[in-house]
Amino acid sequence: MRRSSLTVGFLVAVLAAATFGMSGAFVKPLLESGWSPVAAVTVRALTGGVVLLPVALFAVRGRWAAVWRGRWRILGMALIGVAGTQVLYFAAIQRIAVSTAILVEYLAPILLVVFVWARSRRAPKPVVLVGSVVAVVGLVLVVSPSGAQAFDAIGLALAIAAMVGCAIFYVIAARPSDGLPPVALACGGLLIGGLALAAVGATGLLPFTVSFTDVPLLGSAVPWWVPVLVVGVFATAMAYASSITATEILGSRLASFTGLLEVVAATLYAWLLLGESLQPLQLLGGVLILGGIAFVRAEKTEPALTEPEMTPDGRSERADPAVASDTGTGGRSAG
Repeated sequence: MRRSSLTVGFLVAVLAAATFGMSGAFVKPLLESGWSPVAAVTVRALTGGVVLLPVALFAVRGRWAAVWRGRWRILGMALIGVAGTQVLYFAAIQRIAVSTAILVEYLAPILLVVFVWARSRRAPKPVVLVGSVVAVVGLVLVVSPSGAQAFDAIGLALAIAAMVGCAIFYVIAARPSDGLPPVALACGGLLIGGLALAAVGATGLLPFTVSFTDVPLLGSAVPWWVPVLVVGVFATAMAYASSITATEILGSRLASFTGLLEVVAATLYAWLLLGESLQPLQLLGGVLILGGIAFVRAEKTEPALTEPEMTPDGRSERADPAVASDTGTGGRSAG
């Protein structure tokens, strides 16, 4: 893979983190007005899927066989990458501090490093280990986990399950596309995942409530559909499509580390849009996360400088993405 491709992938991953990070600042007013988390996520996913649908249909025209070949990848993205991870996260924050749950879930990049280590029997290079430590320290400083709540084993287990789901998201996204456009994977995952979340809400397992009153945003009251559209278009449709695209280019490990910038972006949006305080240590944490990403991206391996071999029908013959991601440049995995 050429260095120019890595640069493009990295820029797309930064775009994904920046748009994903918008969700908290725009969903919070909905939650405060009476929306339940599952209802907000369901509407978010379905809105994003509908927005992407025309683009996805145009992208797959004449290539419906690729959609059929990628059916299990789409289903995995829907049930794990979209629905499962978010339900587990919201279930976790009902029992433990939000900051603690975020910290645990975003340890997914470390889980991927350990997984590749165990699978390949090759220890990560020192630059990757250093980057992992630096990024985790930065993450701790940004989210500032609270120790005020008592230990809750169930809540912690749910957060760990969300972390596994986040890692699987990157593994799924990093699989060789086999002709399936990233936008089609994102669209299918969001629509099916949104329907799955709606089914969960219908069972009463988690509260499913909505409110159609105006919500406070940017110092004034706006209709409820304004934050829904912002989240659906930017923090969902654009975010998922760009994240999957970047992951296919970068590989699961580098993409997941770059995804830590979502936490930084969310903190900045909360400061700018909601007036939440921004501490110097959080700024330092953001710098450390950038440093950790830089360390991981700096790993140099020979496969990173070569193009994937192509089959006669134009499809790439990539290595198993779980192993390829150990180079930081292989097929992208989702979580």
